[in-house]
Amino acid sequence: MAAPCRSFSGLMDMDQDAIIQYVTDTFTSIELLRPTDGPGAGDTFIYYAPEHNLDPTHQMPFATIVTKDYGDFDNTSQLDRPEVFRLNIGVSRDAFRALFGYAPGEETTEPTEYDFAALDRLMPHPVYAPQSWVCVLNPSPETFEAVKPLLADAYSRVATRHARSQPKRD
Repeated sequence: MAAPCRSFSGLMDMDQDAIIQYVTDTFTSIELLRPTDGPGAGDTFIYYAPEHNLDPTHQMPFATIVTKDYGDFDNTSQLDRPEVFRLNIGVSRDAFRALFGYAPGEETTEPTEYDFAALDRLMPHPVYAPQSWVCVLNPSPETFEAVKPLLADAYSRVATRHARSQPKRD
């Protein structure tokens, strides 16, 4: 269970529950997967599922909240620190390019070194940046305001993809 919001300078820190509440209040046809055991235990996977027939083996979440390192595969965020979590969002290639100045998976001539353990900094995902994923560890309220359009973009993309995959009705 996530720690409650703490107040610093009169502002409320964003915690996992506040982010989940925002997503469920803002977007329709959302399903959350919050495993209690297995490798994903403690993490939150956010799906678009208008028929509420979620099969996570056949769908990708459009956002996740991860609370732990995954061995040598994904450990650069150092999520083993107390109360640290990472919000991950699958954005469009155009949004990724607008944010970071290069396309996902593209080689860049500019230095792109990121401290993937830094809190409250929007950056490419340490593992899934080539697939257009971005992340932020423990976003502040101000940073979360900047992230909201990215969540809306990710949601819109999966909703559009879903609509295109449905049989046409006469």
